[in-house]
Amino acid sequence: MTPAARTAAPGAGVLPTGTGHAPCHHGELLQGVFLDDEGRRCAGLVTLPMAGPGSRAEFVRRPGTAPEALTVVPADRTKAARAAALAVAECAERTGQPPCGGELRIICDIPVGLGMGSSTSDVIAAVRAVADSYRLRPAPAAVARLAVRAELACDPLMLDGRPVLFAQREGRVLEILGPALPPLVVVGCALGGGAPVDTLSLPAHEPTDSDVRAWERLRTRLRRAVAGGDAQLLGRVATASARRGQEVLGHPEFGALDSIARRVGAAGVQIAHSGAVAGVLFDPAVPGLRHRVRSCLRALDAHGIPATRTFTTFTTTKEIPDGPAHRGVDRQAGPGTPRRPARLPAL
Repeated sequence: MTPAARTAAPGAGVLPTGTGHAPCHHGELLQGVFLDDEGRRCAGLVTLPMAGPGSRAEFVRRPGTAPEALTVVPADRTKAARAAALAVAECAERTGQPPCGGELRIICDIPVGLGMGSSTSDVIAAVRAVADSYRLRPAPAAVARLAVRAELACDPLMLDGRPVLFAQREGRVLEILGPALPPLVVVGCALGGGAPVDTLSLPAHEPTDSDVRAWERLRTRLRRAVAGGDAQLLGRVATASARRGQEVLGHPEFGALDSIARRVGAAGVQIAHSGAVAGVLFDPAVPGLRHRVRSCLRALDAHGIPATRTFTTFTTTKEIPDGPAHRGVDRQAGPGTPRRPARLPAL
C-alpha cells in the first residue's frame, strides 16, 4: 500500500491518510464442514477468485480526537466501520500512540447479497487503509482475525486468490491447496433472478459424521485436482459441492444449470453458498471451447437464467469474447452511494 496524505484545514497541518484495496470472488468451489489438524470440525470453504470488481478504502486519521469519532461514507458500511475501529485500536497499540477517530470512505463496485464477498472486501480494504495510515502492513492472518471480529465470518480475500480451504468463522487457513487453481473458463450467471439470499433465514443443518466424511472426500479430490492442474476433476468436485448446497439453498434452476453444463461438455458448475451467483466451469484445453461457451450462453438464455460475465482464472485482464451484453446496474461506484441489494449488475 502506498502512503498518502491529505491537507487539513488551514493551520491544522497534514492528516495521516492511508489507502487499501480488496478483491471479490465468484462464490465457492467447495463448502462444507471439515476436520482441522486436531480432528475438530470446522466450517470451511474454497472460493473461486475473480479479477475486476473490488472495494477501495481511504482512511483519514485524526490524531487527538476520541476513538468513537470515527465516521464512514457511505454511512451504511457498518461492518467496515467496525473493522476500522478495531484496526485503529491495534495499530495505535503497536505504534505506541493513543487511539483516535477519523473518516473512512469506501468505494465498492461488487454486487451486494449475491455471495461475492462484498462485505468482506469492504472490511479488508478498511483494515488495510487504517494500517496504511499508520505506515503498517498487516499480515493476512492479522487481517483475517480483525475481519472475523468485525463481521463474525469472512471470506479469504486477504490471501489474494491463493487456493486455500478457509475456516470462515475462525479466520484461519485449514489447508493450502497449492499455488494456483487449474486454469478455468467460467460462464457466470445468476440464479433466482439475481435476488439476494438472506443466509440468516436459511434452515440450520447439523452435519452428520457421514456428511463430514463426504466433504472430506471432496477435499481430497480437490487437493488432487489442484496438484495435477486437473480442471475436469475440479469441476466434478465443485458440482458435487453445489449439489449438496441445494439441500439448503434450493435454487429451482439448479437442475437446468447442471443439465446445461453436461450438455455443452463443461467440467461442472459452482454456486455461491450465501448468494445467487453461479458459474459453468470449462476446461480451456477442451476442443471447440468458443463454440461450447456460445452454446452455454444460448442455453442459459433459453432457460431464463441471466448470464453475467465470462471470465478466466488464469489471467487478471482477459475476458472471453462473444459474452453477453452487459445489462443493468447494481450501484454506482461512488463513495456516497448507499449499499442496496438489486439485480445482478454488469460485472
